[in-house]
Order: sequence, then C-alpha cells, then structure tokens
Amino acid sequence: MTPRLQKLSESLARAGFAPTERFGELTIEVQDHRPAALKLRDELGFEQLIDLCGVDYASYGERPRQGPRFAVVVHLLSVKHNYRVRLRSFCPDDEFPVAASLVDVWPAANWFEREAFDLFGILFDGHPDLRRILTDYGFVGHPFRKDFPLSGYVEMRYDPEQKRVVYQPVTIDPREVTPRIVREENYAENRDG
Repeated sequence: MTPRLQKLSESLARAGFAPTERFGELTIEVQDHRPAALKLRDELGFEQLIDLCGVDYASYGERPRQGPRFAVVVHLLSVKHNYRVRLRSFCPDDEFPVAASLVDVWPAANWFEREAFDLFGILFDGHPDLRRILTDYGFVGHPFRKDFPLSGYVEMRYDPEQKRVVYQPVTIDPREVTPRIVREENYAENRDG
C-alpha cells in the first residue's frame, strides 16, 4: 500500500470504517450505505459523488458468490484532500433488492440511481422520481441482471397498418458469429485459387 493510501486508510479507520485495499484503491463495505455516506461527506470531506452503480453477483469469477446477490457501489472523491474511495453495500433481499437513496446527500446520485433501478431492478427508498431512464416504460425485466435472457423478451416496431408501436415476441434468427477466416481452414487458398 502506498503512503497516501496508508494515510487515507488510517483516517477511515479512525472514523470507524474498515477499508480494504485492492488494485490501488480503498473499498469500504457497510450494511447500510446512507449513514456511511453522511459520515464520509460531513466528517471526512468526500464532497463529490463520481459514480453509483448496481452490481449483480449471481456468479462472480470462477464460482458462484456466497451471500447477497445485489450490491450498490458508490465512488466518491474528496477534492480538498485529493482522495478517492469506493463504498459498497449489499441489498439484503435478493428477490426485492432495496437500498436507501443518496439523492439528498449528493444530488448527482439521481440519475445513477434511476439507471441502477432500470438495469438491475434495485429500488432506492426515498428517491424523488424513481422511474426507468434507459429502457422503454413498457420494457419487461432488467437487462443487466445475469439471469436476463440475451435476446430479451419482446421487441417493438412501428406497424404502419395500425399506425402505432406494437410489441411482439423477440424474433432473432440464430447466425454464425465466428469470422469466416477462423471458420475456414483454407480461406486464403480458396480466395486466391
């Protein structure tokens, strides 16, 4: 651990956190991220939220993950001290993942929380306007979940006879996605000969 990270780690430990270092960054894992976020902002000077995202740990690396499936990961920046830290908390219920909203702590969390809701299905308790942001309002499911089918459930298209958008089951024909150069043993010979 570099001296800078060591100094930040000691500062976080004095504030009651147990940071871990990986790949040159510190991560704080907590049960409830809202009180931790308030302490990081008010006492330790992490005044800027850089990113907030959802993570689906249904499978992780070579093996299935033990413990809760969904997590909310927040990346914070202290401009004053020039430090970055990652805050991670797991949603206790895999069937109905809920986390506290951070919009009133950092207003920048608004659209990030909407994105995590839309793509992972994580609900943010206290969010002022939690609705889909990237997919259509009629979209079924959450496309970044690891159990979401690769081709989706429905597709939409404009029907000129009905003069409206219609939804229908996905109709994707399987196709060969391996480049021809890899598939054919003698591609160059066949092409030239």
